Amino acid sequence: MSLDPAIADRLKRTDDGLVPAVVQQHDTGEVLMLGWMDDEALHRTLTTGRATYWSRSRQEYWVKGDTSGHLQWVREVRLDCDGDTLLVKVDQVGAACHTGDRTCFDAVRLDAVVGTPA
Repeated sequence: MSLDPAIADRLKRTDDGLVPAVVQQHDTGEVLMLGWMDDEALHRTLTTGRATYWSRSRQEYWVKGDTSGHLQWVREVRLDCDGDTLLVKVDQVGAACHTGDRTCFDAVRLDAVVGTPA
């Protein structure tokens, strides 16, 4: 089986065939991580209920939580208006980050000027 052609036709992939996937906790909106998916990883994610990614460093598929036990149960997947980014809403079990942090965005906060509406 492969990715539904209607979905595949809408995807705008990087030169290496990948689409970034922003991963969010489904009930709180907490941003957990950014992963990469190709057509096969997205197909597996949509059909298994488990988040599957393409590892750019290892050049292989990985199902989040298979080795760490920190599972991601898929609740919803959305494609953005341009077709170049996925939003994967999950029920995260344990840490999402490989460092053991809840999210990959816990470690470093950058100083930024806080904007205000006009």
